[in-house]
Amino acid sequence: MTRPERSVDVLVIGGGPAGLGAAAELAASGAGHVEVLEREQDAGGMPRHCHHGGFGGRDAGRGPATGLRGGTTGPAFARACVSAAVGAGALVRTAVTVTGWDGPLTVETTAPTGLERITARALVLATGARERPRTARLIPGSRPSGVYTTGELQRAVHVHGQTIGTRAVVVGNEPVAHAAVDTLRTAGLEVVAMVTDQPASPLPAVVHARAGFPLLTRATVTGLTGRPRLSGVELRHADGRTTTLFCDTVVFTGDFVPEHELARRGGLVLDQGTRGPAYDTGYRTSRSGVFAVGNLLHAAGSAATAAAEGRAAAAPVLRHLSGLDRPAGHPVRIEAETPLLWVAPNRVPAHDTSALPLDGRFLLRTGRRLARQHLVVGQDGRELHRQRLLLPVLPGRPFPLGAGWLERVDPLGGTVHLTVL
Repeated sequence: MTRPERSVDVLVIGGGPAGLGAAAELAASGAGHVEVLEREQDAGGMPRHCHHGGFGGRDAGRGPATGLRGGTTGPAFARACVSAAVGAGALVRTAVTVTGWDGPLTVETTAPTGLERITARALVLATGARERPRTARLIPGSRPSGVYTTGELQRAVHVHGQTIGTRAVVVGNEPVAHAAVDTLRTAGLEVVAMVTDQPASPLPAVVHARAGFPLLTRATVTGLTGRPRLSGVELRHADGRTTTLFCDTVVFTGDFVPEHELARRGGLVLDQGTRGPAYDTGYRTSRSGVFAVGNLLHAAGSAATAAAEGRAAAAPVLRHLSGLDRPAGHPVRIEAETPLLWVAPNRVPAHDTSALPLDGRFLLRTGRRLARQHLVVGQDGRELHRQRLLLPVLPGRPFPLGAGWLERVDPLGGTVHLTVL
């Protein structure tokens, strides 16, 4: 079947906070025809399902994003992001799925109105991230009802108004886990416990004591029991003990992975650490004219950070459109060594090693708790930077690294390594 063809100046794929932030800034800056494609029926991304507060306000050190206060709910934040993009002149199209590539800057789409082939002068990928379900985490046991990820739970409660259960266990101890607790309590469930395989940290212990349920640390979920409904979550503790928490609902939180399928189909280089597209401090990917923003790059940060990244990416996109952004040479790779899991951005543009990432810092994530170790940045045997971690760093939470060392990177040198000593 022949697909109708048309062209735009900037095509943004993904209508969450990152994509909408990029579209708003680009349209307001005179980028021309800016179009956003969102596969869901409504734009706004995951905040549409997050009815708790904490959205809006000042984000990522770049000033007010939407004029909303920090206590704003997710749906209100999502609506404000859509309004900002549309108000700036961007076209936001929903229920449109990008199914593949047909050239460096050409994609194929499917929508209720039919098939299309769209060519852009610049593409911005903002496809976000997703939580890995129970099956991907290789947790054995029966396959009962009552098993959710955070996103599935929020959609069931806030979108579909479903009855969930009576007693719940939350697996995880990151910010999204606390959002799951709020949602469960909104639905009238008792939270039996929160479980994590990580060691104890004094502050969360106090928080959970006040919340009225225990935080079980250094505990691994070894199985689920019950049929057809969940009846228990089996645990193995670090000291070898095994226990069963009796419940009819379990929520697996965190463990986000980038929605990189489209990037992979397009042949973009993926970073082994983040599992999203490799990108530099100007949000450039390995394909000229293709940029990436938001949780596709480093799953998963806050909606405010994603929106700020979208807006920050507008400047390099505009330089590309003007023909002024012509990177010379291959970018310098940045790699995080164990126990660090990843660093973002993970490339330095060889033509401009002084270009700073958003808020003048890199984001890192660790696989285990770090306390007062030294973080060292090196290249080809040279130490570019060293700093002591003054506060403990926990898994599941990104932490910053200043970018002052960028000017010391040799653009013709080897990989930059980040190590913990």
